[in-house]
Amino acid sequence: MLRLRRLRRNESIRALVRETRLTPDDFVYPMFVCEGEGIRREIASMPGQYNFSVDELVKEAEQVRSLGIRAVIIFGIPSYKDAIGREAYGEDSIVQRATRALKREVKDLLVITDTCLCEYTDHGHCGVVRDSEVLNDPTLELLARTAVSQAKAGADIIAPSNMMDGFVAAIRAALDTAGFEQVPILSYAVKYASAFYGPFREAAKSAPQFGDRKSYQMDVANFREAMREAEVDVTEGADILMVKPALPYLDVLHALRQRYNLPLAAYQVSGEYAMIKSAAQRGWLDEKQVMIETLTAIKRAGADLILTYFAKQAVQCF
Repeated sequence: MLRLRRLRRNESIRALVRETRLTPDDFVYPMFVCEGEGIRREIASMPGQYNFSVDELVKEAEQVRSLGIRAVIIFGIPSYKDAIGREAYGEDSIVQRATRALKREVKDLLVITDTCLCEYTDHGHCGVVRDSEVLNDPTLELLARTAVSQAKAGADIIAPSNMMDGFVAAIRAALDTAGFEQVPILSYAVKYASAFYGPFREAAKSAPQFGDRKSYQMDVANFREAMREAEVDVTEGADILMVKPALPYLDVLHALRQRYNLPLAAYQVSGEYAMIKSAAQRGWLDEKQVMIETLTAIKRAGADLILTYFAKQAVQCF
């Protein structure tokens, strides 16, 4: 009789034949940096996550690296916002200062910078707005300026997240022209207009002040469109593709894995994190087991990199 249970009898056997394994190298840890000094302010909807001033960000990043996590992605919270997000691309803006500090102070840490405008605009949209419409092409110039300024500050990887048409091509051309042809682009190639971003928008103070982002982020019902979005970004020069959010779109992630040989990333977003945390706090599920199960599922579906707020917690379980 065929007995599949033979290979499940105990943990030693299960570990020996396990098909999908998580390691610290799989993770990118998202971090929020704000103006000020000595600030470590917990985000109410994301227990265990904080807004850090640059000095505290460096301390936290040192701990992250000591746990074996090689990469962080930085999101900026400026003190000043305007209609065109000037603080996104200023030489002395918050992400640029944080990047220089991290590269100077934390040895062997890979710094990825989120390249978008929504945290820096007073209207909360990811581009230039005119008559309540987000304009595509005028936004590309500002995104390119932001990418170059982040590269000059020392960013190892540029990660544009705005979903404007042509954004990868515009950023690649600007980086190459400025002498940063070796800086890779991690494209948010497939970013859905998801309801799972709520806690992030609290953390980054980036909620739209009118309307929504459905005219430029993807319709949650669409699969074939995701393949087209990824194809365009590959053609324009993306080095890594990302799917965001992760768990609701594992089918998309798996399909991209079958189609492309590029490294794939998936972002386990703030809402996914908050759901697990809040349910665990109420005793409704086992936080550690659900955390590892979801991260394993994301990797099993095809992710080479997982951006997750659980990164520090997860590596301590291995």
